[in-house]
Amino acid sequence: MSMETSPSTAYKALLADLKRRIQEAQVRAGLAVNRELVLLYWSIGREILVRQEREGWGAKVIDSLARDLHQSFPEMKGLSPRNLKYMRALADAWPDAQIVQQLVAQIPWGHNVRLLDYVKSPVERRWYAEQTIANGWSRNVLILQIESRLYDRQGKAISNFQSALPQPQSDLAQQILKDPYNFDFLTLEKDARERDIERGLLDHLRQFLLELGSGFAFVGSQVPLEVGGEDYRLDLLFYHLKLRSYIVAEVKSGTFRPEYAGKMNFYLSAVDDLLRHPNDQPSIGLILCRSKDGIVVEYALRDIGKPMGIAEFRLTESLPDSLKSTLPSIEELESELDARTQDEGTSHERSSGT
Repeated sequence: MSMETSPSTAYKALLADLKRRIQEAQVRAGLAVNRELVLLYWSIGREILVRQEREGWGAKVIDSLARDLHQSFPEMKGLSPRNLKYMRALADAWPDAQIVQQLVAQIPWGHNVRLLDYVKSPVERRWYAEQTIANGWSRNVLILQIESRLYDRQGKAISNFQSALPQPQSDLAQQILKDPYNFDFLTLEKDARERDIERGLLDHLRQFLLELGSGFAFVGSQVPLEVGGEDYRLDLLFYHLKLRSYIVAEVKSGTFRPEYAGKMNFYLSAVDDLLRHPNDQPSIGLILCRSKDGIVVEYALRDIGKPMGIAEFRLTESLPDSLKSTLPSIEELESELDARTQDEGTSHERSSGT
């Protein structure tokens, strides 16, 4: 079928119907309200899907629709062939109109496009959509969370929450922790010490809090506690607004060791006695290590009374100075590239007899 030479009656009917839908949406919301815009786009995509199946139309119908709709609504920028294809993809990815109303339409169109581009699993796509609404993610933050595979990491820390916390506190606590944590905004040497890592996290506190997740409020670092006449210091102290509890985080530059759990148990007891408000929930510990053995962690937590989770963290390691000195600089690489280009040009002239 050639849309450009002789539009069929069915095509004309579709075009007229889509024009009517657009005009009605303009009247209701001026296309400024995201919900109306996304619902309109979904309905257009749904009609394209249905008509392609019913009429046997190919992909060219989208180009024809884009051209004709643009002529009728020249002020609208969202009727390009590319955008119409996204509308079709949106309808194909979210066939349930109720879910579209309750979930998809609550997310800006740009967010929906990124979900279509980056997330192929329907289950994951819905999870990221729900998290976007719950946490108010911007488009860039959504992309960052997808690229860091947050779906696979969320709630994966090994913990004793089921035995140490009542329901539903235990489930909520489990969901706020992840494993591993992605600290790729830090660039440190492979043998970086704990204080270096902690200092780096504080220097990038905004990214650190973003990686921790929604609800974390920073209280302080190296927070002093006096117990039995001696001074102790907490690496990092947070308060979680949803859990209504303090979260003590300890950073360990090496592999998890069982004694870390005992020390954290001590810290949590002290925080509960010295800092916790009567209305607060029990304080929670988070031990962050470069690596861990799952069995060792489970044994270490088995008889611990205070709630805590153990997770790994990942860093982007910088090159050591000794290796940096052996690598060519940008200027050296450009000079080498220019020299090779000139040599290739000379060789080509000789082979062509010039």
